[in-house]
Amino acid sequence: MNTHEGRTGESERRERIGMSPQEMIEKALELSTADDTVVIVEEGASANLRFAGNTLTTNGVSRSSQLTVISIVGRGVGVVSRSAVRADGLDDVVAAADHAAEDARPSEDARPLLEGTRSDGWDDPAEPTSIGVFGAFAPALGEAFAAAEAGGRRLYGFAEHEVTTTFVGTSAGARLRHAQPTGRLELNAKSPDMRRSAWTGVSTRDFADVDVMALDAELARRLAWAENRVDLPAGRYETLLPPSAVADLMIYLYWTAGARDALEGRTVFSRPGGGTRVGDTLSSLPLRLYSDPGAAGVECPPFVVAHASGRQTSVFDNGMPLAPTDWISDGRLAGLLQTRHTAELTGLPTTPAVDNLIMRGPEGGRSLEDMIASTERGLLLTCLWYIREVDPQSLLLTGLTRDGVYLVEKGEVVGEVNNFRFNESPVDLLRRLTEVGASEQTLPREWGDYFNRAIMPAIRVPDFNMSTVSQAS
Repeated sequence: MNTHEGRTGESERRERIGMSPQEMIEKALELSTADDTVVIVEEGASANLRFAGNTLTTNGVSRSSQLTVISIVGRGVGVVSRSAVRADGLDDVVAAADHAAEDARPSEDARPLLEGTRSDGWDDPAEPTSIGVFGAFAPALGEAFAAAEAGGRRLYGFAEHEVTTTFVGTSAGARLRHAQPTGRLELNAKSPDMRRSAWTGVSTRDFADVDVMALDAELARRLAWAENRVDLPAGRYETLLPPSAVADLMIYLYWTAGARDALEGRTVFSRPGGGTRVGDTLSSLPLRLYSDPGAAGVECPPFVVAHASGRQTSVFDNGMPLAPTDWISDGRLAGLLQTRHTAELTGLPTTPAVDNLIMRGPEGGRSLEDMIASTERGLLLTCLWYIREVDPQSLLLTGLTRDGVYLVEKGEVVGEVNNFRFNESPVDLLRRLTEVGASEQTLPREWGDYFNRAIMPAIRVPDFNMSTVSQAS
């Protein structure tokens, strides 16, 4: 990255708004007349490359700035968020939050703010990104374009890199800072007649670990598989789900694992007759589903950042340290998403959401290639999309397959089959799955815009429910 460019961008930003994020937080805390105040400043920088038909089409960079002031008067809370706030507009934002708190009804999750801690590097500026993050990746992408052209296929897709630096300051003395890099590459390969399509994608912190030539080679292999077309009816099939598809299902499970909803009987995690299912066995295999803010490759903020209170979040928990947290341990439900308030209701530990998700099975999990080689007859998915909830009580989901469903016979992929609509519950899948492969960092296809820090295995399900044939391509 060009350090001079980053410093120049920071200088221009400060000239525009008139103060640094840290200065803005201190000034907002000083201006507030509320009993307590939380101020969150998020400085974002992004760079992207987009391409179609083996040709780079556009590239660009952008910056963003978001200020959130949370005022607390008694038990009332007022929240005001604005983008690109200048120094001379700060008074209005703080005053609006203070007035909203004065008029607010008492919040049931009201708790004292946590005593302040200070991050190492609090005084450092927001971290930049630039088109330079693609310095090594872009030439490799050009080589992939040439290989694809020579092989008679077309590559489409995009590469994006963002860095969001979050600053949190509170009237209780917290001064916390975290810089979060987030990158992803999505690649589609299509045949010249556009009738065959294959997809792959990766998540990355800096693009230094992206092997685009290997990704293109995998896409070429899948397009070759698709030269033989096999039509299959709807039904239940032994199915291999790759890490990307598993991530999309487990992320939905995670998002719906709120303790409050479970306690009130609203979800699959509710115990019949009252309470939650924490402690229940969900899988006979020793599965672990967990989050860890320090996990290598998927590092994320190590403290709570809550812009508003909800059923799974509380503004009063801002700045709370996050630790490795098991959601499923040894196949048993071990935890649910908890604020300090909901933890008091359930009697369970306070376990706030963490911005990554990891799933691991028994030691010695095999690669997806080895799982294919041991399949007598079954389906191999690429990814899932348009996932929607049908029934919260069972967490039944529906959605479509996309960009390649392949038939495996006697350990070999023998062709591409038609797409399907599926109906499955990720919780029930955990009960029925018969094999869990080796875990790897992956990009969720459906949720990659919102949640792309995931480490997942491939899984084998003996009876995945392909409910109807889909005409989607």
